Amino acid sequence: MPELIVVGDRVLIEPLEGEQQTESGLILPATATERDKVRNGRVLKVGPGYLVPNPEYSEAEPWKQPRQANRYLPLQAEPGDQAFFLRNQSIEITWQGKNLLIVPHSAILVLLRPEPSDVLSKIDKLLGN
Repeated sequence: MPELIVVGDRVLIEPLEGEQQTESGLILPATATERDKVRNGRVLKVGPGYLVPNPEYSEAEPWKQPRQANRYLPLQAEPGDQAFFLRNQSIEITWQGKNLLIVPHSAILVLLRPEPSDVLSKIDKLLGN
């Protein structure tokens, strides 16, 4: 089975579909949220980051160990984060029967990252501790 590799400054997101509930308790159907400019989903994979020149690279010193001419500046998004992003900048794909979105990191407005203690407590519950 081929692996899906995210390149550059892009993020692979699984959109959160279905009904959503407002703070006042009003339930919005999925069709009502389609007109929103902002969408949200769970981050599945991230690319290596922004491509930047390597300041340590030099062609003038051939006796030195060769170094890469470019480096990547890592992204803030991490797998497991919930991302709120601009809908019009996302590209929808279907991969192995799932609808996924490819979003440039610059289109992400806010990230919600679970607390480490929350993740550990979920793992403990799964293990039956």
